[in-house]
Amino acid sequence: MNKLRIGIAGLGTVAQGVLQLVKTNGSLMSRRTGVELIVQRIASRSAKPGVDLLGAVFSTDVHDLVADPDVDVILELIGGEGLAKDLIESALAANKPVVTANKAVIAGYGDQLLAQGNAPLRFEAAVAGAIPIIQSLNQGLAANRIDAIYGIINGTCNYMLTVMEEEGLAFDQVLSQAQELGYAEADPAFDIDGIDAAHKLTILAALGFGTSYDFSALYVEGITQITAEDIQYAKELGFKIKHLGIAMHTDAGLETRVHPALVPSTALLASVNGVMNAVQVVSDAAGETLFSGPGAGGAATASAVLADVLSLGTSGLIGSARALESKGRSLNQAQAAGTAPAMHRLAMDDIRSACYLRIPTVDRPGVFAQVASALSAHSISIEAVIQKEQPLEDASVSIVILTDVVVESVVNAALTELAALDTVVGKITRIRVAPTH
Repeated sequence: MNKLRIGIAGLGTVAQGVLQLVKTNGSLMSRRTGVELIVQRIASRSAKPGVDLLGAVFSTDVHDLVADPDVDVILELIGGEGLAKDLIESALAANKPVVTANKAVIAGYGDQLLAQGNAPLRFEAAVAGAIPIIQSLNQGLAANRIDAIYGIINGTCNYMLTVMEEEGLAFDQVLSQAQELGYAEADPAFDIDGIDAAHKLTILAALGFGTSYDFSALYVEGITQITAEDIQYAKELGFKIKHLGIAMHTDAGLETRVHPALVPSTALLASVNGVMNAVQVVSDAAGETLFSGPGAGGAATASAVLADVLSLGTSGLIGSARALESKGRSLNQAQAAGTAPAMHRLAMDDIRSACYLRIPTVDRPGVFAQVASALSAHSISIEAVIQKEQPLEDASVSIVILTDVVVESVVNAALTELAALDTVVGKITRIRVAPTH
């Protein structure tokens, strides 16, 4: 039996999930993999007397994990960017393998960290919780050219949009409900503004297309502008609204964007509801593959963390300087930029998509003709229209239009012209239609 001694940084929800899984399923893991996990040391800002540390040494300095010669691999589970990044750097510099669930650090500093030292850095738990999407991209689909990766990668947004659809509630009502249930933080901006999903898409794009880990290169939009009215109109048009991360290689270049999107009601992604995540990968040989499961939570994330740990335990990378030197760096480089020819990143203005437009206008004859004329002037074709005769509370009426596929910059110019019309009396909502393959 190969004994693997782990050191855990942090004692929050995920770390406690790891301890619980080692306690309850440790013998199962050993039988399956031949690796016996021993929790050697735990470091956290404060002790939690009610948590079973499984006999581990406890301290309040996370750098004790690096200094301890009896720790074979370090699990960075403290979150944030400052201390977590410092710990990862110190561990790799000391040639100690690291497993992390920290999407923000990998999205912001992945290239730098993966190029450092010979020890492996693993981060399956950083994207989509229990879903083994990183392992699938690195191994299961390694024989394929990846054409697109897109999906639902933030459970908070998916939960909120699902409840808005099912119960017809307003955004603020659903946000309060999500906070009460623990699905949204007291400050929910990280989720509802799309930052969390963008961190995850940065990682998926780097792995799928060999790009740099460049969070700043993504277009990011959240769900704060989505209303129950939009969800109902989308349903009438045959769509559901989902918050998607999209990385797609086209003839023009690589698109990397995060925003709400209309997904056909018949599509697999449309049936993924609540806090569930789903990632769809389109590749040349395997075709369309969908990976779905819990995207967050202590147990689900701990499952992904331990999958990385056990993979290291069976790889021959632990405890041998020669093995680390020969294998560790090459395996890190497989997850770093430069594994594929550089791809031109498309600016958001250059992407092409069909669009849903909800235009609040005054209630009088001839307004639709005016709107249609403005769109026609920009060569934007109309695929479908919904126009309600009953005015809203503010006496306006919504004209809802589904356009043909059009370049983003053209839509932007048309929206500027429409907003200037005296018959348009509020902010125009634009939601892009998800790509299809």
